[in-house]
Parts: sequence; C-alpha cells; structure tokens
Amino acid sequence: MSTLYIVGTPIGNLDDITLRAIRTLKEVPVIACEDTRHTQTMLTHLEITGKRLIACHSHNEVASSQGIVNLLDQGLDVAYVSDAGTPGVSDPGSRLVRTVRGAGYDVVPIPGASACVTLISASGLTGKTFTFEGFLSPKSGRRKNRLKELLKREEAFIIYESPFRVVKLLDELNELCPDRTIVLGRELTKAFEQVLCGTPAQVKADLRVVKGEFALCVLPSSRSKDDGDEEDGFEEA
Repeated sequence: MSTLYIVGTPIGNLDDITLRAIRTLKEVPVIACEDTRHTQTMLTHLEITGKRLIACHSHNEVASSQGIVNLLDQGLDVAYVSDAGTPGVSDPGSRLVRTVRGAGYDVVPIPGASACVTLISASGLTGKTFTFEGFLSPKSGRRKNRLKELLKREEAFIIYESPFRVVKLLDELNELCPDRTIVLGRELTKAFEQVLCGTPAQVKADLRVVKGEFALCVLPSSRSKDDGDEEDGFEEA
C-alpha cells in the first residue's frame, strides 16, 4: 500500500537532516512542499534530482490533500515537507495527515529538527513539563490574556514569534512577569544564531539585531516546584 511520509527537515542549517530523511526523499517519486522553490534549494544541496514537486500549503491544504490521496490511489508514495522543521507543528500538515489517514493510507513520521526542542535543550529547564504554545494572536488583548493564562500555570512554555512583534512580546513579558527568566533563540542553527538568557528587560537590552525567526522559552518561576532537583532519573549500576 502507498504511504505518506511526514519528513522533518532542517530549521536553518542544511546539514541538520537525518540519513533516514535523505533516503526517504531519494526514494519517493513525489514530494509535496509548503514552498516548492524552498524545497528545491534543499534538494539541490542534497544532490537529489528528478522529483515531482507539488505545492501543499496553508492556503490550498484542503484541495491539495485530496490531490495527494489521488496520487496514493495510483500507487505512488509521497513525502511531505514544510519550509523548515517538522510539518504540522506551527506549520501546515495536520489537515493532510487527517485526510490521508481517513482515506485508509498509512502515515509514517520521519523525525527531524524542531525549533521548540532545540531551544529547550539550551534553556536549562530541569522540570518535566512544558507547554508548546507556538504563535500567539497578533491582537494585543488576546495576546496578553493568553500570556496571563500561561503564566498562571507555573510551568515553562514555548512561543514562536516574528521579528515584527518580538520586541512587543518582550515588553509584555516585562510588564507581566519582570522577574521570570526567559531564553530567546534567534535564527537557531543558522550562521547568525543567538541564544539570550535573563529577565525580559535584560534580554531586550541584549537583543542587538531584530531580524530572523524567534523562539522564546519562559522558564518556571522560582516559587514553582522543580522536579529536576528532586529526581534526576539516573540510577547507579
């Protein structure tokens, strides 16, 4: 039976791709992409040629999903990639997965890079729980209300933000939780990668360049329980 492969791709550095992802992209006859031009650049870097590329993005995902089912009906395996990272995580792909699975076909994940996990690994978070929020609403009232809800949980949470609103986000956090420690990742894995840690005001002061993609982790307050200090998960042999 034909299969849809959900393939994680680099979030910046093109060397951050798994051997399994490369093999999958070489073997499938069709690659569905969030942006065919962006994916072609990656394929050229990987020396992968002769692939049929079709567009499947947020504006055409419903119609394109049915087209991909038709390809699967013809016995063709299809790989789906977003512009960066793991599809379906603040990127298109979830509707495609539901449609393909509803049509009776297997959906196989090929894991890869994720800005969320990349930032967590450099955050120093020792607890076991965090919330992935993704992009907040661009509307000020909704943003602040959601931030207040997240802060009440007393656990870490991850936000993605554009360069157009990241300074505003830092100002909002400085207003709502001036003493909380945050970790801001800019252009993760890319040539001008920057990871900043401190209070919202400190991070804003250290942020010299407001360009690129941003991921931000708000760490738990000092009042919250730190599970990592109580149980480290290791046992002596």
